Amino acid sequence: MNKTALATTPMTAEAFEQALRAKGSWYHIHHPYHIAMHNGQATREQIQGWVANRFYYQTSIPLKDAAIMANCPDPQTRRKWVQRILDHDGHGQSEGGIEAWLRLGEAVGLDRDVILSEELVLPGVRFAVDAYVNFARRAVWQEAACSSLTELFAPQIHQSRLDSWPQHYQWIEAQGYDYFRSRLSQANRDVEHGLQLALEYCDTVEKQQRMLEILQFKLDILWSMLDSMTMAYELHRPPYHSVTNEAVWHKGRLL
Repeated sequence: MNKTALATTPMTAEAFEQALRAKGSWYHIHHPYHIAMHNGQATREQIQGWVANRFYYQTSIPLKDAAIMANCPDPQTRRKWVQRILDHDGHGQSEGGIEAWLRLGEAVGLDRDVILSEELVLPGVRFAVDAYVNFARRAVWQEAACSSLTELFAPQIHQSRLDSWPQHYQWIEAQGYDYFRSRLSQANRDVEHGLQLALEYCDTVEKQQRMLEILQFKLDILWSMLDSMTMAYELHRPPYHSVTNEAVWHKGRLL
């Protein structure tokens, strides 16, 4: 097959799925900050900073999923997608992932009210997460839905925390790990649905290449969040560090 044909012929479903999965090379599990956490080299401040900043991401996931549903005209898809919101917000006897994350925060020594206040959220993290939510609001719903396909790599990262953190950080209370345990099965279920959407929707070269770029955009968000935490908690250069020791950046959602 010549180069022209390669450029104009969409990948098979199998090849496209492989191309999506290959993006795992850029997943934030490979970021030095995460590697340090996995290897037991993170300080208490670095663990607490990660938990507090990731909470902003956790609370934004239902907003992202609600935006996707608002743009989706297909009732069958909405019936499946709404489960993601329920997983995080809770329903019935299930407390939900946001509450489980708050208990993780308490397990690492953070005050629940401090986490909820978002006062520890770094501006770089806030900007990255807000970009994700705003993309979901504006994008074609299929593209926004498939931006969640970093879930392809999520079970590995949750399992790695369950395997390594109790060994390295014995000061973390055991109940804090409930969130990671629950996401092992939930992420696999979400991957199945999201991947099916991607394979059905991306039936042209242009759609496939754009979806790969969108997945990279999501990977950029996750990586950039850890870059911000590295500056603040490892290099001790939080925003305005050359001007003041105070956390003067804005603390709330302005949009």
